[in-house]
Amino acid sequence: MRNLSVIALFVLLITRFSAGQQTAAPVPTTPETAKPAQSINVPKIYMAGPGVTAPELLPLDVGPFSSEKCKKKINGKYVFSLLVDKDGKPYEVTLLEPLGTELGKYASKIVEADRFKPGIHDGARVTVRECLEVNMHTCVEQTEEEAVNKTYRLRLRSQPEQKFRAFPRPEEPLKFDKAYAPPTSIDGVPVYRVGNGVSVPEPQNTVEAEFSDEARRAKFQGVCVISVIIDTEGKPRNLHVVRELGMGLDEKAMEAVSQYRFKPAMKDGVPVPVSIQIEIVFRLY
Repeated sequence: MRNLSVIALFVLLITRFSAGQQTAAPVPTTPETAKPAQSINVPKIYMAGPGVTAPELLPLDVGPFSSEKCKKKINGKYVFSLLVDKDGKPYEVTLLEPLGTELGKYASKIVEADRFKPGIHDGARVTVRECLEVNMHTCVEQTEEEAVNKTYRLRLRSQPEQKFRAFPRPEEPLKFDKAYAPPTSIDGVPVYRVGNGVSVPEPQNTVEAEFSDEARRAKFQGVCVISVIIDTEGKPRNLHVVRELGMGLDEKAMEAVSQYRFKPAMKDGVPVPVSIQIEIVFRLY
């Protein structure tokens, strides 16, 4: 039975939440001086279909393959969600199933090394979301180390078999709001961005977003991005979806984020409002 998990990632913050556990995330580059927030360009992402040509997987040669007899074999089929950008490079490669295996990690490296002929919309190259199936056939080999410190590695026995497959998706293509710009002031006070004198608003209480019934039935997953201002009392205000996911998940994400509470950002010892983005990751395990 699949488990449903929702992860909240605070962009421009340094905290990531997953299943109630907190781990450090890279500290982002900050502006030279504290200044009001500005609009953020988010690329438009398409789904292959009418009017949108799907990306084409280019041949990837990971050989040569050894003819040495394989004592222990591990085979597996893995399914990934990924975005193929305008240059035919994959990013946001996410292993959908099965999770938690070394072979799955190996398959992830294969997909990250893939290159594609990019998707086309109205004669122009565009970023397209795809679902890729990878079949792996490997040998388990012991590395050349002392017997007391045995380690193992996987070796490909043949070229991985890769193909696009149907991907659950909303009825409409994913939409991105490039035009949205967060307010530069709220209650007559300038809205700042984190960095150089403006501290990070610290999450004090978060609420896990729920899957919508529609998304659960369709086994649909993905990322919703919400722009939000954390005011001087640590409350989220001016919530706006800048990356839509669909299937009722955007509404679920907004409902959860509106209940978050923070220790407000500080500047010169005084609470100030800051603009951040929060990613809500709806994932099937």
